[in-house]
Amino acid sequence: MWNFKTPGIPDAEFERTEKVPITKEEIRAVQISKARLQPGYTVYDVGCGSGSISVEASLQVEESGKVISIDHDLAAISLTKRNLEKFSCHNVSVVHAGATDEIPKLDMADAIFVGGTGGETGEIVSMCRDKLRSGGRIVVGVILIETLYAVLCVMEEQGFESVDVTQITVSKSRKTSTGTMMLARNPVTIISATKT
Repeated sequence: MWNFKTPGIPDAEFERTEKVPITKEEIRAVQISKARLQPGYTVYDVGCGSGSISVEASLQVEESGKVISIDHDLAAISLTKRNLEKFSCHNVSVVHAGATDEIPKLDMADAIFVGGTGGETGEIVSMCRDKLRSGGRIVVGVILIETLYAVLCVMEEQGFESVDVTQITVSKSRKTSTGTMMLARNPVTIISATKT
């Protein structure tokens, strides 16, 4: 289906529903690059939504690695499974559970993505530190300033290093009757860091 190693599968290639969010392709490409994935890695996708990060991570870690996708929403779980099947990702386990309940049960990870968490992002980032191997990377995508602040506080308290904050605003073209215009999407802030 996707015959390239580079991240950034076009959004139109994914199965979508209105009620389940997707990490847009440009944001996803940056998040995948910030995680610095390698074949054989174990990766969590917390708050997997449509599964777009899970698909991209699966392709990066290859068959020798594994991805664990977690969401509390059954619609998200169903959509993630459909997208994993569409892209022939067989190294992904999909778990229907709350992140704070599931994370303590998981194997150690080399990289963790944290997305939609229903307001528990700070607590989840704190829990993830204990599950990351030394040198492991965490990548958190946020849209709210309050969530950004909470994540940065937790990362400082937990001793994460190489903390990087990148805000991305994407504009996409759209044809009109007189030409092409650019439409801005909401900015997304990506926080990435390393456990030492």
